[in-house]
Amino acid sequence: MPGREKFQYDLNTLRDKLIEIGSLTEIALSKAIDALEKQNVDRALEIMEEDKAVDILDEEINDMAILLIAKQQPVATDLRRIIVAIKISNELERMADFAVNIAKSTIRIGDEPLIKPIIHIKEMTKISSKMLSLSLKAYNEEDVVLAKNVADMDDQVDNLYGQTIRELLELTYDKRESMQQITQLLLVCRYLERFADHATNISEGVFYLVKGRHYDLNS
Repeated sequence: MPGREKFQYDLNTLRDKLIEIGSLTEIALSKAIDALEKQNVDRALEIMEEDKAVDILDEEINDMAILLIAKQQPVATDLRRIIVAIKISNELERMADFAVNIAKSTIRIGDEPLIKPIIHIKEMTKISSKMLSLSLKAYNEEDVVLAKNVADMDDQVDNLYGQTIRELLELTYDKRESMQQITQLLLVCRYLERFADHATNISEGVFYLVKGRHYDLNS
């Protein structure tokens, strides 16, 4: 295979591995919230075990990217593609960690009945998951318009986050015996809010890839 064809093949492989991590991360988040709602500790433990696959892929992407830079000495857009791949891989690995953290909160809550339905938490999850899916689509298609739309969705998560935090804090006045659970649910909200922020960071990576400049889409 000629040098340029091999390089393009490797870039495509890098992209495919990123899409795979994204899929695993999206599944992990869905499973984590399902485990929380159903208080399924066994499912939560599975999520923690399955996270190893994400860590392995992240390492593979980083190693492959470094090797490509060393061997091919790419410039301009090709170099940005590799740099963005490393950045997005790191973002996805952190997002998968948030799913693991939610699973850990589920384990800590155990079988204590939930003090309230997790309606807003599920809505935050739905939006955050869609942000992840669309941010990866924007990356795959190098679509900055779609990337900007993803960043705009972050406001919805932030609003739900603020509302849910207030409601949980109000429960501390007459549900003091459930403080541990309230604390864990507060943490779950924080993990989801950060998950959405990282999806926005992926969108920023798309802007850098296409435009060659850094844009702060969180402001």
